[in-house]
Amino acid sequence: MNLTMQDTRQEIRRETGAVLRGAELEYRRHGDCWVSPVAGPHIGARHSTVDAVRIPAGRQWSPPGAAAAEQVAVVLAGAGVGTVGYEISRMRAASALYSPMGSPYSLSAGDREMTVYIWSAVPSQGGTAPAVRPGAGQALFRSLWNGETWLTPPAANVLFRPEAGHAGLCLRCGIMLPGETLGVRRREESETVHFVFEGEGQFFLHDRWVELGPGDGVFAPPGVRHGARNPHTGRLASRFVVFGGSVAESLSYPADGLPDSQRGRPWQ
Repeated sequence: MNLTMQDTRQEIRRETGAVLRGAELEYRRHGDCWVSPVAGPHIGARHSTVDAVRIPAGRQWSPPGAAAAEQVAVVLAGAGVGTVGYEISRMRAASALYSPMGSPYSLSAGDREMTVYIWSAVPSQGGTAPAVRPGAGQALFRSLWNGETWLTPPAANVLFRPEAGHAGLCLRCGIMLPGETLGVRRREESETVHFVFEGEGQFFLHDRWVELGPGDGVFAPPGVRHGARNPHTGRLASRFVVFGGSVAESLSYPADGLPDSQRGRPWQ
């Protein structure tokens, strides 16, 4: 059977990854909100999807069936309120929400539109799993500036860890000052989708560096080398902030982080 052009592109992306441009997203109405697929089967992702969601002022995003998957949401712009089960928290740019399997969540915009990127994943073996109870060791709300797990240099942290959930969904943030690089490496057991939150910089993907700005990102399949750097220098150079989620192919997730001796002070 002959492969279509779309099939061919998907196979190539499974081998080399894909650059994701925020300006190229195509939003479609979904209830009161606007949604654009960013990552998923259409670019070769096998274990997770990422959607960009724009929530108009005064409206709510609460997708039906969300409890059947593990979810992570990061606010890029705007402010409002997030709920996970019976827990509630104020949300603003750089806020993150973790919704375990079995627990519904919602995001409500305040007096202006809120834009969020949302990861969704289910266990590779399928099926359902009970929710992770609040207070059972897994935080449900974080900030990209969370100071509990910072590692340097450059400054980096892990907001949500895969061992706390059932689908292996993890969220990280990295902050690069001028001239800093955040580990170019490959992960053999997980696919990752990373985005720019703040500043202008570069991502390495497969065999090249690409220029990216806020809202842009990359998809790296298992085994594809990827990383980020802030190539700018000089008095006017600013920091480069990236965040990303990954999903392990199996729950024997690779170790994440550095020795305690290399932990450092967070950048606010």
